[in-house]
Amino acid sequence: MIACDDLIALVRAYNPKTNAKLISAAYDYGRAAHEGQFRQSGEPYFTHPVAVAAILTQQKLDDATIITALLHDTIEDTKASYGEVAETFGREIADLVDGVTKLTKLQLSSTETQQAENFRKLLMAMSKDLRVILVKLADRLHNMRTIRAMKHEKQVQKARETMDIFAPLAGRMGMQWMREELEDLAFKVLNPEGRQSILRRFVTLQSDSGDVIERITSDMRTELAQAGVEAEVFGRAKKPYSIWRKMQEKGVGFSRLSDIYGFRIITRSDDACYRALGAIHRRWRAVPGRFKDYISQPKSNGYRSIHTTVSGRDGKRVEVQIRTQQMHDVAEAGVAAHWSYRDGVRSENPFAVDPAKWLAGLTEQFTSEEDHEDFLEAVKLEMYTDKVFCFTPKGEVVKLPRGATPIDFAYAIHTRIGNACVGAKIDGMRVPLWTRIKNGQSVEITTAEGQTPQATWLEIAATGKAKTAIRRALREVDRERFIKLGWELARSAFEHVGRKATDKALDAAAKQLRLPDRDEVLARLGSAEMSAREVVKAIYPDLVPPDGDTVAWERAVIGLAAGQSFERATCCQPLPGERIVGITWRGRGVVVHAIDCERLADFEDQPDRWVDLHWHAGKHKAVYPVTLDITMGNDAGVLGRICTLIGEQKANISDLRFVDRKPDFYRVSVDLELRDAEHLHTVVSALEAETDVASVERRRNASADHTAGAETRREAVGL
Repeated sequence: MIACDDLIALVRAYNPKTNAKLISAAYDYGRAAHEGQFRQSGEPYFTHPVAVAAILTQQKLDDATIITALLHDTIEDTKASYGEVAETFGREIADLVDGVTKLTKLQLSSTETQQAENFRKLLMAMSKDLRVILVKLADRLHNMRTIRAMKHEKQVQKARETMDIFAPLAGRMGMQWMREELEDLAFKVLNPEGRQSILRRFVTLQSDSGDVIERITSDMRTELAQAGVEAEVFGRAKKPYSIWRKMQEKGVGFSRLSDIYGFRIITRSDDACYRALGAIHRRWRAVPGRFKDYISQPKSNGYRSIHTTVSGRDGKRVEVQIRTQQMHDVAEAGVAAHWSYRDGVRSENPFAVDPAKWLAGLTEQFTSEEDHEDFLEAVKLEMYTDKVFCFTPKGEVVKLPRGATPIDFAYAIHTRIGNACVGAKIDGMRVPLWTRIKNGQSVEITTAEGQTPQATWLEIAATGKAKTAIRRALREVDRERFIKLGWELARSAFEHVGRKATDKALDAAAKQLRLPDRDEVLARLGSAEMSAREVVKAIYPDLVPPDGDTVAWERAVIGLAAGQSFERATCCQPLPGERIVGITWRGRGVVVHAIDCERLADFEDQPDRWVDLHWHAGKHKAVYPVTLDITMGNDAGVLGRICTLIGEQKANISDLRFVDRKPDFYRVSVDLELRDAEHLHTVVSALEAETDVASVERRRNASADHTAGAETRREAVGL
């Protein structure tokens, strides 16, 4: 544990005017409050708050934040009270400690509706004082660094929460170093084999080609010196998770991935940044489409830098970031730079954004979202995506997420413009509405009276604002049709559990789901925004067993070792009655695949991981999800008859999604819960016999994965 004097020395190194007595008093207060408490590792609990405080000193934060870190668990986990902390250390620190306590109580690993509500609460807590989230992020970072002391189930829960919420939040706030470390620590828990594989490849690469980083760094220093640019050059290999994510996005192996190294050039002035860029581009060939100038167009969190990718030695691509020292300070601290110190005084970095304005801009984007799901989508889009900057015909700048289309641009201008959009021009040339906008392009939208949003726009749009507006417009246009379809889905689902979908039952479901009335429930069912299972569960939770009925599930498969857990592969969705085989995963048990699954080819050279399995011969319940793609005629009542037909075969529809809508046909993707392969055959045969059904195909996704970031779930044995 870091001693009090050592912690004060860390603060004094960047803030000689620090209130050492107050920090020392907080240290003693926290240690006394946590006396007798221990962490899972067996260490005294107070080692954790001290470590959190030390992490915050790396960001050169003020005394109040450091003291909050030392006390952040006292109100929640000890006899200390808000009043006592306020009396001893002042109201500012007491409010910060109380804010961290409230954040800690948020259960962020939950259903999407609850998660959206927690995001709202998270933003509300941040809005009072952003330092609260800085302490919470440092708290999560230290917990992830010491996560091995937890039980495996808890490790997985915390790692997913970190990957989904805290890592992207750190990145959105501009603290990229923290985002990368949080992602890598979570990756180490969620996919240890994948991470180790990448690390082994790095070792092999280094032994084959030598120290590439040192050679390229030396070459860059030489080029900059010859160009008369005074600068420092740093190089590093990218984090394992960053490498893994690129491999997944591009669908290539490690050997085919080129840009695995990153270099940073720190100059003395803005002008030197551009001269350094010229020197780099003269020496190495620039990769088209990989240049971004965040100096002339800064990010909303104050981030400024020039990004470029060039082809280095042996044709290998490397990423280069060029910035000044002041820009670098903001890039490291992000929004936290507002509170940081430099050379003993509060930093007056011209690039540091006002946290209040930044947060106001962030929350303003989400206040218009009325629907929980839409709000959550908007939050994730805002935190996960980079920005592109484009222009209106009048030269006004519009910020959009990477991958945005003219549809997103139109809705960013005004909802009325988006709803009436019929075409677009980019840089004066007419383009399809699905065209991806690039940095610096000028976009012009063409509108027409009477135009209404199309369902296909949902697949084209990339922003939460556009998707929300499109859904709202579609709900109004198709509301009556969706209500009728929703009624058929609800009736079938309620009959499946021995109940009737009466008006009274649907009113009760609307109340439980916090929707205005039963028509809204039915409309959302019909538009596939809500599953029938959710509606039934809202009023009859006892009739819908939760996922993970492990006792019944463990009896379903024979051939496992004692105590060995397993999951059903999402790529091939094996059913009882089909030949199966298992693939072992460290820390995760066995993943069960159909014997003809294409994914099994990935494990041909690992025979020790294969497990011979077969289904239990007994009768299974209709709980195994299978996805069918159905093409049917676009006539009145067809979809209702299909849903009824499926229900008559004792199969439950858990979800239904429109894949394509044409004037003459529908194509829908239906998730069914079936007993076995014979049950599937019965359902498919009944559907194929229907005159309005053109085709029925079972969907199997060979690209579905079971590594970190891919959703896997233990299938329930129940409804």
